[in-house]
Formats: sequence, structure tokens, C-alpha cells
Amino acid sequence: MQFGISIPQCDAFGDVRKLMELAQAAEAVDWDGFFVWDSVLFDDFWRPVVDPWVALAAIAAATERIRIGPLVTPVARRRPWKLARETVSLDRLSGGRLIVGVGLGSPEQWEYAAFGEETDNRIRAEKLDEGLEILLGLWSGELFSYQGKHYRLEEMRFLPTPAQQPRIPIWVAGAWPNRAPLRRAARFDGVVPIKTTGHLTPDEWRELLAYVGQHREGSAPITGVAMGVTPGDDPQRAGEIVTAYADAGCAWWVEDISPYGYGLPWHTSEWPAEMPARLEERIRQGPPRLE
Repeated sequence: MQFGISIPQCDAFGDVRKLMELAQAAEAVDWDGFFVWDSVLFDDFWRPVVDPWVALAAIAAATERIRIGPLVTPVARRRPWKLARETVSLDRLSGGRLIVGVGLGSPEQWEYAAFGEETDNRIRAEKLDEGLEILLGLWSGELFSYQGKHYRLEEMRFLPTPAQQPRIPIWVAGAWPNRAPLRRAARFDGVVPIKTTGHLTPDEWRELLAYVGQHREGSAPITGVAMGVTPGDDPQRAGEIVTAYADAGCAWWVEDISPYGYGLPWHTSEWPAEMPARLEERIRQGPPRLE
């Protein structure tokens, strides 16, 4: 099992230099992944927010080993060809360390509606699927054209290709227990299920991975990406938690380094004063270890 962290790029962490510093700290204590959220706005409290792709580029240049990426980027509000350029550039800058997490994006009000973008889930899902097809085509380095319901590309070739071959890994997020995101994830490399409250249990993961396996072609297992919170000051308990998820078939544990992972209601105007230091300390305590 590998161990990463997921961190919001807002509020106390809405600063590129701070995210660089935390990524370096995470690498120094042997976390395997450093993943940032991708939101333009979070709510109507107008929190400081930084662009995740600028932050990830800075993180790539400041680190050497740790895997990086957005967790997750809402493909339906991005131009797929621009996203293709960004991801290839970042993968090459990082020496092949990028993982691209994708999803519909939420909450719809602040990801889409506030900017006059489409909020219908069905249409956003269609654009996500088409966007992923375009990413794969443009990443290939071969001549590629596309005629879809939402996007049309004349024949073209995008160069250079990603550092990683055959391509950059794609992790697909979706709200559990919805089945459509799981069928989408079955076509790619990883699955990141999200619950509106709390995190999936090991038994829910067994159910989820069995379902994905039924819809997956080939024999390669999908990468299950579990999210949750472990106590950095209690290694034994932390080990028990992640071992249960490893036994359920998960290949990654991603620590939820956000106030919301620590019980703060989402629609809260201010983080408690001690929260940023508490979250930073959890990063510096290092990842949990399997029992």
C-alpha cells in the first residue's frame, strides 16, 4: 500500500509557497503522494484560493520523488485540449510523477453555476467522458480527430507525449454508492469514491471493488484509493486502520488533510485558529504503516 495526502488549496493553504513547503515536508517523511484539490471557489465566504496547476508545477520543481496531482479536476469545466497540454507539461516537469484525478466537481453552485456553466449532471458526465477520450487521443502523440456531442477537434497531433508510458494514470472519482462513476472508473486506472459524510468502510470497499471488477476488461486490478484520517500520534491504531483497507483490496491510502476530514462542517466561515497547525503537524508525523 502507498500513502498520500489530499489537501485543499484554499484558506491557510491558499498560497503556492505554503503548498510547496508542505509537499517538501511530506516527501522528507516518506509520504508517497501529495494531491491538491481543484476548485475555483469553495463557497460564499470568499476564501483565498490558488490555482492548482500553478501550485502543482511549483511542487513538481521543488520535489524529486513524491507523486503529485489534482484530486480531483472537474473535466467538464475545462477545455480538454488545454488540460492535455497542462498534464503533459506537468508530467514531463515532474519526471513522470503525475496522477490525474478526475470527476464531475462539486458543489455545483461554486464550480459551475456561479460562472454560468452547465450544472446538469447528465450533461457534465457526457462532457467528462468526451474529455477523457480527447485526453487519451492527444496524449498518444498520434494524429487524432474527434467528433462528439460537446467537442469537435480537427485532425492534429499533440507533441511532446507524456513522460509516463503508455500514459499518465487516471483516477476517477464519484459519489458512493452511485454506480455510473464506478463503471467509468473501470475503464481507467484508479477509483476514488467519495461520500457526502465520512469515508467508505472496508466492507463498502469490498463491495465497490467487486462491482468495478465485473465491468473491467483484462486482468489488471484497478487501483483502489481509500481516503480517511489516521492518528499520527498513535502508530498502532493508524496501522490497524490502514491494514483493514489494504486487506479490503485498496492500493492507496490518502490522508484527508482538511478541516472537513477532522469534523468541521463544510459550510463554516472560518477555520479554527489551531486547525492549520494541526493539519501541518499530521503531515510532518509521516504516513501510517501497515500492521
